[in-house]
Amino acid sequence: MVNLCFPAQPQPFVPVAERADAFPVHRLYCVGRNYEEHAREMGASGREAPFFFCKPADAVLCAGPGPIVVRYPDRTADLQHEVELVVAIGAAGYRVPVEQAARMVWGYAVGIDLTRRDLQADAKRQGRPWDVSKGFDRSAPLGAIRPASGAGRLGPQRIWLDVNGQRRQEGTLSQMIWNVEETISQLSEFFELLAGDLIFTGTPAGVGKLVPGDRVEAGIDGIGVIHLEVGER
Repeated sequence: MVNLCFPAQPQPFVPVAERADAFPVHRLYCVGRNYEEHAREMGASGREAPFFFCKPADAVLCAGPGPIVVRYPDRTADLQHEVELVVAIGAAGYRVPVEQAARMVWGYAVGIDLTRRDLQADAKRQGRPWDVSKGFDRSAPLGAIRPASGAGRLGPQRIWLDVNGQRRQEGTLSQMIWNVEETISQLSEFFELLAGDLIFTGTPAGVGKLVPGDRVEAGIDGIGVIHLEVGER
C-alpha cells in the first residue's frame, strides 16, 4: 500500500444526461481549426491535417443546480468563447483505423473551449506553446454527456452559441473538416486513447470576446444545452 504525502486531488468527472451516473475524466484533447470558416477567421484555409493540443483534466467545469459560473481569468484582456462538440471515449485504442473508430465513442456533450486570445496571439508570434492561453483553470465548461445511443447519427445537428441573447456562433456538425471518426483515428496516431478521454472537436466561425457579466447559452441539437455566466476577476 502506498502512503500518500498528502490527500490526492478529487477525480474530475462529468455527469451523464438523464442518469445518476458520472463519467470519470482521464485526458482532455482539443482539435484546432476543424471548421473551414473558423479556420479562415484564424488565418488558415483548406483541409489541413488536424492538429491537437491539450487541457488538463481538471480544467473541466460542470454545472451544479444553476448555470456554470466562470471567474474572468487573470492575465488577459481578451477572453473568447468557442462552442464545440465533445466526444467522450469509452474504450482504449491506439492507431485506430477510421472504420473502427466509432466503437470507441461512449457519448457526446456540449463544451466551450475558453481561450485567452491575446496570450494565444502572442504565443503564435513568438513560436511558443499555447498552454497558458488554452489550458488555464476552469477553461473547459462542459454539459452533461449524452450516451451515443441516444444522440442519433451526427451531421445535420445545429451547433450554436448566444451571448446575452444575441447569436454569435452557428453551424452544423456536418461542417467539420475532419469528422468524429477521422479525428479519433488521427489522434490515436499520437496518443494511446483510453476510456475517460474527452475530445473537443473544433468550433464554427463567430468566436468572440466575453466580459464580466456576460450570460452565455450554447447547445447542439439532440445533445444538450449549457448555460454559462462570466464572473468578475
